[in-house]
Amino acid sequence: MKAFIVDLSRCNGCYCCQIACKDEHVANDWAPYAKPQPDTGQFWVKVHEEVRGTVPKCKISYTPKMCLHCDDPECMKVCRFEAITRRDDGMILINPAKCTGCKLCADYCLHDAIYFNEDLNLAQKCTGCAHLLDDGWDIPRCVDNCPTGALTFGEESDLQEKIAKAEFTSDKCKGRVYYLNRPKKFVAGTVYDPVEKEVVIGATCTLKDKYSDQTFQVETDNFGDFWFKELPDGEYFYTLTIEKDGTKKTLEAFNATKDVNLGDIAMRLL
Repeated sequence: MKAFIVDLSRCNGCYCCQIACKDEHVANDWAPYAKPQPDTGQFWVKVHEEVRGTVPKCKISYTPKMCLHCDDPECMKVCRFEAITRRDDGMILINPAKCTGCKLCADYCLHDAIYFNEDLNLAQKCTGCAHLLDDGWDIPRCVDNCPTGALTFGEESDLQEKIAKAEFTSDKCKGRVYYLNRPKKFVAGTVYDPVEKEVVIGATCTLKDKYSDQTFQVETDNFGDFWFKELPDGEYFYTLTIEKDGTKKTLEAFNATKDVNLGDIAMRLL
């Protein structure tokens, strides 16, 4: 069975995978695998961009998404015309000759990975470039075109070491697309002395969860900035304590369900 590995720590948002998919499928008829993909409106591989935090403490994360080629696909269950099938290699295909355009598969897809082609009255999606695999290619075009090595494709049995480290897959229909190194949350800010009008360097910053007492500690850098990175997911309420040369300042519990930029924090040193 084939599988995709997407290493999010390597994805830099170049959109080469998305462009390669368009280049391979727009205006190209690969029936019986798929009819041509429209030049607009459909992205069988789509790079999702997420801006985390707020300026100037912000990061941008990129996540390529595609059909998960589920082991137990809802789309295949609801198709009344046997247009959707799973190949021996695990790739899920929609046969354009059998699709009647009822749109049930698109409605029931749990991952919004199925598009509808109004001109052709067809449901369409990522095929894993099955036509290329059957023609002797080892990998789909999106993987072949990825310059950073963020995308890997191969036999699932050969990728077990990476799959074992995957931080999340689909919890709805086990898929053949695995994601590594999902970005973790951060809390950041800047400490400055309002009288001296200088940033505070080397202040000890302690982040403490209100309910579990779990703590994290960093120091402000040469710009007065502090970054708490790789924080756990979930709803957390943290208290921040900043200490330097006998002076202490505490910020009461704040919600860190998402990435947080606390902005400029004034602390008058003694």
